[in-house]
Amino acid sequence: MKIAILGAGKVAHALGAGWKKAGHDVVFGARDGSADPDFEITSLQDAMEGGEVIVNAIRGAVALQAITALDTSVMAGKTLLDAANAVTQTGDLVYPNSSLAEHLQAALPAVHVVKALNTAAIEVQADPSLTGPATVFVSGDDEAAKTKVKGLLHDLGWADDGIIDLGGIKTARGPENYIVLFFAIIGVLKSPFFNIHITR
Repeated sequence: MKIAILGAGKVAHALGAGWKKAGHDVVFGARDGSADPDFEITSLQDAMEGGEVIVNAIRGAVALQAITALDTSVMAGKTLLDAANAVTQTGDLVYPNSSLAEHLQAALPAVHVVKALNTAAIEVQADPSLTGPATVFVSGDDEAAKTKVKGLLHDLGWADDGIIDLGGIKTARGPENYIVLFFAIIGVLKSPFFNIHITR
């Protein structure tokens, strides 16, 4: 599968490396023309057009504006996996009563937005073996798109019993609001290498 990751930073590299190892064709979309020895980097517009699945790894506070400033008609019918957390420079929520994923879905009605991979440090999300048993969450209105994202989660090493489908896109506000607690836990543990585990 050709995966287009919007962004070329830490999140893009962690996820891109995992999916590339699993055999996917990964390309980064970036605003500048920087070179990368491990990944093809193209423009954001070209990445959106060429990817079968699009992954939002743009900084959450500016992602909505950055994506909607482009010709998003090329994403019609595609899955957009939103892995970003929208916070201000002081760590406050940009969308305290909603979520970035909901805003993306409202702005892109022809696109199937799925929220996942935003409740732990990206190294841990991209390689769940770095911690003990853990849980990753999925939110979205389109069942086929969520199934596609769950397949990509499997490719990163997530097992079925570690994936919880929360339901529609409105449920994304829960995982997105968790970032506040995540920052607090980092302050106590002095490390980002931990994860959530839902026990039954």
